[in-house]
Amino acid sequence: MIRHMLLIKFRSSVQSSEIENVKNLFEKMPEKVKGVESVEWGLNDSPEGKNEGFTHAVLMSFENEQGRQNYLPHPEHDSLKEVFLPLLDDIIVFDYQV
Repeated sequence: MIRHMLLIKFRSSVQSSEIENVKNLFEKMPEKVKGVESVEWGLNDSPEGKNEGFTHAVLMSFENEQGRQNYLPHPEHDSLKEVFLPLLDDIIVFDYQV
């Protein structure tokens, strides 16, 4: 299994409705892309104050390397990026094997 973690910092001008739309697009990925097992979406609520402006996280689980390779060039991923990337101030992408 592969975990695909995104830490997200949205631009200050982004509306909550735009963020909700992105969340919905991410959450539909397991239905649309073979090998994407799950998607979790979360809002930072740590009291430590060490998030450096990153406010949201996405944790995707891929069945295996083939699942990740299905997702990365997939047209649904491309469509998601068209909506998502213009809203970003910064992002960290981190993958690891479980």
